[in-house]
Amino acid sequence: MKRQAIVIGLGQFGTSVARALTERGVEVLAVDVREERVRVAAAFAAEAASFDATDTEALARTSPERREVCICAIGDESKESSIICTALLRQMGAQRVIARANDDLHARILKLVGAHQIVNPEREFGERFASTILHDRIIGELPLGADLLITELKPPAAFVGQGLRGLDLARRFGVTVVAIRRAGEGAVLSPDPDDPIRDSDVLIVVSRSGAVSQLMERI
Repeated sequence: MKRQAIVIGLGQFGTSVARALTERGVEVLAVDVREERVRVAAAFAAEAASFDATDTEALARTSPERREVCICAIGDESKESSIICTALLRQMGAQRVIARANDDLHARILKLVGAHQIVNPEREFGERFASTILHDRIIGELPLGADLLITELKPPAAFVGQGLRGLDLARRFGVTVVAIRRAGEGAVLSPDPDDPIRDSDVLIVVSRSGAVSQLMERI
């Protein structure tokens, strides 16, 4: 049986999430109060419906308690609606509710009404993009849970020719290299602690937010 999800709010973020989940084999019910957005989602989602997600009866008919995840992606147009929708989903027994927040106060309220996870896509993208602006050897960053990041990193000149054992990045900077993408070999390698790092390598590292930036500033 396929996994099932509801995505409520089909702005740019919600539509992207609904499309990505669908591409990964999830049966998505895409919901928005605006019919034009629903028509776009109907082209790829398993189901698409237009209704006000603060309408208790309409929301209950979607059986949120049967879905593995319910995503309230309502954006800036209505913080009140996103809060009410999140609270209703929890009251209806939703197993996992992920809610989009627009600011810190909004996030705190969503947490108080029962959201299991809060996302702020604009802030998270801005923080990751800032790292690539400040440090040209950072290729990109991806959140891993609440407080960790996966970072793709071109090795600084000081790393080239050295092994990970000698660099001791975990102790010195709180950065752990979990894989190396090696040019010309077409593979992601498990790191050998004594294998010299090449200038053309790409290091895939796990760290807490800000740790890689601190490393780049201190070497």
